[in-house]
Amino acid sequence: MSLPGRPKGEYRRAQPEAAPVGAVGAVAAAPSRVQSFLAFDYGVRRVGVAVGNSLLRRVQPLKTVAAEGSARFTAIEALVREWQPDALVVGVPFHPDGAAHDNTQRARRFGRQLHGRLRLPVNEVDERFSSTEALAQGAADVDAAAAAVILEQFLRQLP
Repeated sequence: MSLPGRPKGEYRRAQPEAAPVGAVGAVAAAPSRVQSFLAFDYGVRRVGVAVGNSLLRRVQPLKTVAAEGSARFTAIEALVREWQPDALVVGVPFHPDGAAHDNTQRARRFGRQLHGRLRLPVNEVDERFSSTEALAQGAADVDAAAAAVILEQFLRQLP
C-alpha cells in the first residue's frame, strides 16, 4: 500500500557494531516541526506496536498484531491510516555481542517491506533486551510494551 501524498521515504539501518545499544543509524537533523512515529517490535507470530512523537518524547504501547502474511500488513496499514505517522521505527535484534542472527535479517526484511508498502521513512533501532525490559516493567502486553521501549530508545537519539 502506498499512502496518497506520501513521498518515497528513507530507510535507515541500525549499526550495532558502530553504535551503543539503542542507537539509530544515520539519524537526520532535527526537523523544525513535531514528528509522530509508529514503532514495531517484530516477531514471526506477533508484532508489537507503539506510538509517540518528537515533541514530548513520550510513548504509548498500542497493541499487538497477532497475524501473519498479508493479514499482518492489512492490520498495520489500518494503524498507519489511523495514526498518520511521519515515520516508522523497527526494532532489530542482535546477540548481546552485537552479532546478527536469523531474527536480525527477518526484522530488517520486515522494515524493508513496511518501507516498500507504505512509502514512509523507516528507522532501525538496535533492540537488544527490549522484551526483557518490558517484562521487568510488568507489562500486560509484552510485545506492545517492547515496541514502546524501542521507540523510547529512538527518541532519546534524536537531537
